[in-house]
Amino acid sequence: QVQLVESGGGLVQAGDSLRLSCAASGRTFSNSAMGWFRQAPGKEREFVATIDWRGTYTIYADSVKGRFTVSRDNAKNTGYLQMNSLKPEDTAVYYCAARESMLAAATTRLQYGIWGQGTQVTVSS
Repeated sequence: QVQLVESGGGLVQAGDSLRLSCAASGRTFSNSAMGWFRQAPGKEREFVATIDWRGTYTIYADSVKGRFTVSRDNAKNTGYLQMNSLKPEDTAVYYCAARESMLAAATTRLQYGIWGQGTQVTVSS
């Protein structure tokens, strides 16, 4: 079983950048598609970005397209979410998630079986 731990969140100002990391342990997740989701207070958890297990195919939510970049380093068993030009509406707890081996990148919560504990991102105006 893979365990996921996010890091890199914090308090920033609008326009700043952050890079979130998602470190996997327990077994390799190099064969697993990875996703990033976020949940703001009082709102449903929403899809942000996903990357396939090879790291060659990505999908982004319209709200972050052009500002966020998802990537992974399978040698380090780590995934990343580079967030640029942050806006106050990006404020949320950010979660990484992994699918079972060899499944495609996916955009819905139910398609992911392994979740991290989340990291808070707060963007002030």
